[in-house]
Amino acid sequence: MPTSFHDRLRQLSLLAIILLLIFLLFHSLSVFLPGILGAVTLYILSRKRYFHLIMIEKWRKGWTAGLFLLFYLIILGVPIYIVIALLQPKVHEFLTNPQQYVDMFKNAVETIEKRYNYDVMGPNTLNAIFEKISTIVPRLLNSTTNILFNLAIMLFLLYYLLINGQEIEKYSRKITPLKARNIDLLVTETQNNIKANAIGIPLISIIQGMTAMLGYYIFGVPEFAIWGVLTGLFAFFPMVGTMIIWVPVVVFMYASGETWPATGVLLYSLLVTGNVDTLARMTLLKRIGNVHPVVTILGVISGLSLFGFIGLIFGPLLINYIIVLFQIYLNEFVPGFEDEDVTDKVSH
Repeated sequence: MPTSFHDRLRQLSLLAIILLLIFLLFHSLSVFLPGILGAVTLYILSRKRYFHLIMIEKWRKGWTAGLFLLFYLIILGVPIYIVIALLQPKVHEFLTNPQQYVDMFKNAVETIEKRYNYDVMGPNTLNAIFEKISTIVPRLLNSTTNILFNLAIMLFLLYYLLINGQEIEKYSRKITPLKARNIDLLVTETQNNIKANAIGIPLISIIQGMTAMLGYYIFGVPEFAIWGVLTGLFAFFPMVGTMIIWVPVVVFMYASGETWPATGVLLYSLLVTGNVDTLARMTLLKRIGNVHPVVTILGVISGLSLFGFIGLIFGPLLINYIIVLFQIYLNEFVPGFEDEDVTDKVSH
């Protein structure tokens, strides 16, 4: 008994040291966590096709991994370049003279209030909003270097994940202290969530941005392409994201006397752009990865605060893990527990 207790104490001490070192490692690399999680995301999306090419088609591992890196560099780089090229002049203009935009919006709101005899918002509220924007925009621009470092780390890790993917997966299964059935469940849920969010959410944003851009073009909104891109970017935030863009557009158009075009943009945004978002989240995301819309919405909100932009993918995964781990706990440790839902998830 004393020997057994001594061995167990040594085991727990070693595990505590390992966990502490892992915590210190992740804490020191927290700035690059988006890049690490991004590499895992791209690996999960690529592994099936990559393994087919090297095992069935007999392609060389290194060259094949390099082609995947080039593909993702183009897929990620081209949209980022287009967005920066469209928005950079406007962002620079805003940072150079933000008061100009504050005054423009104040005048627009005052015009609407006088015309319709309705108090939209007070001057203090407007100042607070633009002060907040003025602090957020420079912070986003200053994070450009951080984004580039994360992109480099993501591609670097992805290369070695692809090269050593089979060994890593075998080792991960070996050290995971769960039944094989529950390991399969974790793998299935991870793949479903990452597939749904990594492909579905950007696809929804593109669709919604193009839909909004079409509406802006139809109703004569100046620089409709820029407003469409902004609407697509803010569509990443569920439910109210696009309103951050089209509401000010409508306000400015009403203030400029363009009553009918403004009404058209308002109705189009409410009935078409808004419903495209709702419909796509209820159908497209669920079809791609069978993820419940509530999990997606709550996960995106929590994930953004925890992981940054990559939280759009890993936030829903985190919430889903809580549900799945609870099911696994019941299956592993509650005698006689039979969970048909778990069986169904693994089988599908």
